[in-house]
Amino acid sequence: MSDDTPAGLGEWLTWLRETDHVAVELLREAASSAAIVLVIGLLLFGASGVWPPMVAVESGSMEPHMQRGDLVFLMEEHRFAPDVATRETGVVTYRTGEIEGYRQSGDYGDVVVFQRNGRERTTPIIHRARFWVNESENWYDEANPNYVPGDSCADVTNCPAPNAGFVTLGDANRYYDQAVGRSRPVRPSWIRGTAEVRIPYLGHVRLALQ
Repeated sequence: MSDDTPAGLGEWLTWLRETDHVAVELLREAASSAAIVLVIGLLLFGASGVWPPMVAVESGSMEPHMQRGDLVFLMEEHRFAPDVATRETGVVTYRTGEIEGYRQSGDYGDVVVFQRNGRERTTPIIHRARFWVNESENWYDEANPNYVPGDSCADVTNCPAPNAGFVTLGDANRYYDQAVGRSRPVRPSWIRGTAEVRIPYLGHVRLALQ
């Protein structure tokens, strides 16, 4: 063993910290980057109460207010929930937002991220909560006729409502999600959080890694 070989744990740590060996330098940089990402992630989790605290927008269904490739910061829906939120869900609907002047993400009401029909392994949907329906409710007359296919409840999927929950709509979509079978009315337990802030383009990185 040469005289330059570190003898104990302390010397090894010093050597790893100070050596200019290429492989060790790369390892140090990777460890430093990972630590920074971890710290930022923990800070965001502490602020939002959601993990992961960010999602990437995968489609154009929320244009023009959200674009494909945006990175969206989420908040647990009950944190800082306004008084006009629906029941105890923490979510403000488009209908209530229009009355109360509450806007998020470019329009009235909250944009929610939810699991389609509560299925954890499906890609989350990020759409606006439009209004609330009760179980077995015929909600056709409450809906905006521009966003439903057909002329009566009988022509619309999920009408009457199979369960209580939110009727949702992508801002750029033609029909409510529930009216075309994309999801049943969104139960509060299916919601991962509300969209708070979007960062353009950064979501492309996450999408590329999926």
